[in-house]
Formats: sequence, C-alpha cells, structure tokens
Amino acid sequence: MRLSALVSAATLAVTALVSTPAAAQPQAAALPAPVPCNGCWQPALNTSWQWQLSSLPAKPFLDVQMYDIDGFMAAKDGAIVKSLKADKPGRRVVCYISAGTYEDWRPDESRFPEEVLGEPLEEWPGERWLDIRKYTGELGEIMKARLDMCKAAGFDAVEPDNVDGYSNDSGFPLKAADQLAYNAWFANEAHKRGLSVALKNDVEQIPRLLPYFDFAVNEECWEHSECTTAQNGGYGYDQFVKAGKAVFQVEYNLATSKFCAKSNAQNFNSLKKKYDLDAYRVPCRGA
Repeated sequence: MRLSALVSAATLAVTALVSTPAAAQPQAAALPAPVPCNGCWQPALNTSWQWQLSSLPAKPFLDVQMYDIDGFMAAKDGAIVKSLKADKPGRRVVCYISAGTYEDWRPDESRFPEEVLGEPLEEWPGERWLDIRKYTGELGEIMKARLDMCKAAGFDAVEPDNVDGYSNDSGFPLKAADQLAYNAWFANEAHKRGLSVALKNDVEQIPRLLPYFDFAVNEECWEHSECTTAQNGGYGYDQFVKAGKAVFQVEYNLATSKFCAKSNAQNFNSLKKKYDLDAYRVPCRGA
C-alpha cells in the first residue's frame, strides 16, 4: 500500500533527460524478451473492482468483476479465493504482495538476508526497502516462492507493490536500469506461472515496461498530476489504455467530483478509497 511521493527524484531526473539532446542521452539498458502469457486473464478496459487489503472480504460480496486482496491473508485463510469465484461466475481475483519491500509481519520474513534490507519506509513501521539488484540470488527465490503461493491459492493475477524503489530513499544506489531489470524479471516470472501481472505506480517507466505488464494499478495520479501523458511530460496511464490494457486507479484525498469525470473520460476504473484500504469504496462508474 504505497502512496505516491509528491515530488520524487525520478520525476526530476526524467525532466532533465527530456531536456537533454538525444545525442547526449545514455543508451537504454537491454531487457530480456517479454515472456508471453498465453491463456492468462486480460481484464477488459471497463472492469468493476474492489481493492481491499487490510482485511479479507466478507459475505455478502460486492457485485464486482474483480477483487484485489492480500495474498498472504488469502493463503492463510485457504478458501477466500474459491469463495469469491463461486459467488460470481467469471470473477477474477488478484494477489497483492510487496515485491520491493521487506515486511516484518510476513511469515517468510526470516528468509531475507540482512544485506538486502535497506532504509525503512516512512509511516510504515516494520517495512524496509529491498536491494532489488540481488534478484538473481536469494531475493529472487523469495519472490518466486511468493508467486508460487499466489498460484497455489487460485489467484488469476498478481499486484506487486513498491516496484519503484529507485525513485525513493531506499538506502541503496538503485538506478532506473536496476528497476527496469527487476520489474521485467518479475513480470516474466509471473507469466511463467500463468499469472497476469499489474504495474503498480512507477509511471516514468511505463514506456519500457508496457510490453511486460497486463494492466496497471495506480494511487493518486490525479492528485499529483501523473495520470496522462499530456499532464506528465509524456508519461501516463493513458498509454496502457491505448495499448488495450486496463487501468485500476484510486484517490484518497480528492472528492469524487474532482476526478471521476476525468477518469471516466480516460476509461480508467477509478475508486475513492481510505488509506487503510478497508471495505469502503466509492466507484466512479458502474457497480
């Protein structure tokens, strides 16, 4: 559950890069080829949904086409994913996990080597940034196990959170290329398991990562003027929509009158939510 930074070092870096002559710009880092996900669920552009992470949904469930819930809570419960799907034929369920931070309350917390643990996250006790450059070692094995957990629990897709450590005070000298490599690797690992995968925030890297991710999840892009390419220097979630990929978007502080009409015009699936991401929701369209 990560909130967008008001001003990030990444935004400043992107601004500088755009103003740099093309001949002086560094060459883009090579990335692996995207792994296809044949037969994977691809959410329609207009998909009703609920995002509930601080608790598991309780009956009666909402009449929505997609639920995005905490993967570890669901795995411990053992039945919630099946119950959600049985309640509404065709409903899909997304597995929320953190891919970029250590959380000391998770059952696999003892697996993380001290060397990959960085700075704590502000306002989130017990959570620390990860050195994502170490994904070829034990960190990668931990994330593979989390993906296996999502698959075994019956999820259709995964939402990896905190995949923008390079633009935060992580405690490591992470570069944009490090984040691109890690995010592409993670998406490919999800596809190998038959899971579609969402890009969470990380708006500046959308152009490079769009071929790897099946849909997007965003927090507060209207509040911080990051939703569209027109308002954000060529980077925006309209790029997903233009590629036929759904955008699931949330605002916390704005009144629905300040963002719903704009979201609907962009074909985003937007909700008004509270910071703790409980059952409360106000959808901008549909159910």
